[in-house]
Amino acid sequence: MSAYNSRIIFIIAALLTVFPVLGQKTKLEEQIIVLSAPFKAKIGVTALVLETEEILVSFHGGDRFPMQSVYKFPIAMAILNEVDQGRLQLHQKIKVEPSEIIPRGVSPIREKYPQGAVLTLSELLRLNIVDSDGTACDVLLRIMGGTAKVQHYLNSLGITGINIATTEMVQVSDDWIQYQNWSTPDAMTQLLYLFYSKKVLSTPSRLLLLKWMEESIPGAKRLKGALPKNAIVAHKPGTSGTNDGLTRATNDVGIITLPNGNHLAISVFVADTYVSREEREGLIAAIAKMAWDY
Repeated sequence: MSAYNSRIIFIIAALLTVFPVLGQKTKLEEQIIVLSAPFKAKIGVTALVLETEEILVSFHGGDRFPMQSVYKFPIAMAILNEVDQGRLQLHQKIKVEPSEIIPRGVSPIREKYPQGAVLTLSELLRLNIVDSDGTACDVLLRIMGGTAKVQHYLNSLGITGINIATTEMVQVSDDWIQYQNWSTPDAMTQLLYLFYSKKVLSTPSRLLLLKWMEESIPGAKRLKGALPKNAIVAHKPGTSGTNDGLTRATNDVGIITLPNGNHLAISVFVADTYVSREEREGLIAAIAKMAWDY
């Protein structure tokens, strides 16, 4: 392990020691408990001010939640790390085979190129983040060498609370498989911290990914939902389907620029609930606004 990675792991360990321990609730956590009480759902929230490293809340922060498309953020980080290392190039052409096009779920590639296409790596990354294209995600995983390679990258950063195990193609075929791709709110927020504050990617790669996250099309009513219209939010949402009234994942994670110029890394996961999409997204929006006002 490099000295740099050792320092990163030390930083994460230090952060973990200051997460609120059992029985010690922050004011924000108390507010979240009151807000979420009427919801029959599993809810997890972790929020950290990046400049001060102040942890505002870790509510069920160590619990595992299905990520759904949130996992496209760490996948993009892993690919951009390969670009930074010179093993991949953003302009290189990648062939998308017809067999790689997911049959269900969000995929602009499927809608525009049902017989496959040749796209640049940059185009695939943008589709993966901005549009949450499941086909683009799977092609990126193939280029990376599989889910295990992304997992290795995360582990090299000292992140152990995120598990990336399956492709979108596998995930859309079975509602239960999504639980294999899980994260704790703490771990996802730690990854956001490393991405933004510790600059584990090159500056061009970091700024490019931030730009795409700010342009994210899905999830406009979640972290951004109750904030001022001009608030800058770089985020990656994730959503499962709803089967027999049950929605297993409604998530949003990202970095919010606060009014004082500081930045808030926040991860909100809502799992296993029968409440409506409007209520789920409204809950995430309300939590983000509480953190904004805190």
